[in-house]
Amino acid sequence: MMMRPNAALLSLGRNLGIGAALNHGMREARAAGCDTVLLMDQDSIPSASMVSDLSRGLRHLCARGEKVAAIGPRFIDRESGSLSHHVIFAGWRVGRIDCHAPEQPVEVDFLITSGSLIPLDVVNTVGPFDEGLFIDHVDTEWVLRAQTKGYRVFGDCTAVMEHDLGEWRRRIWLGRWREVPIHKPFRYYYIFRNSIWLRQQPQASAEWKRVDATRLMQIFGFMALFHPQRLTVIRMILRGLCDGLRGNMGKDSGEQ
Repeated sequence: MMMRPNAALLSLGRNLGIGAALNHGMREARAAGCDTVLLMDQDSIPSASMVSDLSRGLRHLCARGEKVAAIGPRFIDRESGSLSHHVIFAGWRVGRIDCHAPEQPVEVDFLITSGSLIPLDVVNTVGPFDEGLFIDHVDTEWVLRAQTKGYRVFGDCTAVMEHDLGEWRRRIWLGRWREVPIHKPFRYYYIFRNSIWLRQQPQASAEWKRVDATRLMQIFGFMALFHPQRLTVIRMILRGLCDGLRGNMGKDSGEQ
């Protein structure tokens, strides 16, 4: 482990996936006497007040007696400059939460990994992140598992960070102009494999399954039409579907 002033770099030596990386980091934080951890991606930049905003929101919720699994910020899309909404599951789609309501932080159904502030005692109860997922749905699976144990997830309306979605974008017209995030082909293997696997697990709620089914159909349609490597993407998706049904998890054996 390499040390820097007020920071430590923990090198794992090889790519073990995001779940393993987060678990290693949380173990180091617990050993250092920390009681909360802030998870961040390499392409996220917190605002000057984000951490203090999240900490204040967490203290407020705990003082109110809430069982908080995690609290997270909204993010500004670095490409478009738009500010995200906190979200809930609404039938077959994702619904937006009004951040102008007086009650805040607001309860949400989903948070992305980056920007999440998590009390470490919750990890002791819920368990670590699932390392077999490797990448994609690592955050989803953990949140669903926490919710089955009575914990709730919240979004803070004042906490903000910058964040990138996808490696690049494609602007398309579907009733209105939309910016569709485009990933490298290998990511769609994990997206579809992990969704199919997670749908078979007891923590997967019916609400999440409905929303995820819509998401998978949209991704398949968009990528089959607009991805510059669409045939490779389709092959990755089909292989991911098969491995998800078979329970073949971990790092994709075909990935370099």
